[in-house]
Amino acid sequence: MKPLGVNRVVIAVKDLDRAIQFYSRLLGATFEDVSAGAEVFGVRAAISWDAGIELVAPLPGRDSAIARSIEKHGEGVRQIVFAVDDIEEARARIEAMDIRILETIEFSEKQLEHQFHGRFARYKEHILHPGDTGGAPLIIAQFNPR
Repeated sequence: MKPLGVNRVVIAVKDLDRAIQFYSRLLGATFEDVSAGAEVFGVRAAISWDAGIELVAPLPGRDSAIARSIEKHGEGVRQIVFAVDDIEEARARIEAMDIRILETIEFSEKQLEHQFHGRFARYKEHILHPGDTGGAPLIIAQFNPR
């Protein structure tokens, strides 16, 4: 397995539209709305692939980990996504280190087309338990571009 570096940081925000406007003005970043796949988690989301930022905001009236996190800690960085070239080998290493995986997300071809507009042929990620990573909120992911 080869690490490919930090793919993006995930930032929890209260107002997605305001945050998009802020980071667009500050960095000149462009964002894609990826809320279609994020709504099952109770959030709206937008990603700037060029700036390496994912913004997530809780949906009104919905319980979500992001809503609870913002309520407890305020807005800010919540996760760091590291890209690797082999997610299966990454999982084997994670398990060998007794690191708990909170959730694995893998998108179907239909979801990849709908949510990421065909940008990827494969997208799979493991969300690691921060209690096993020294408190670091890590996601290990494999993204195969088309």
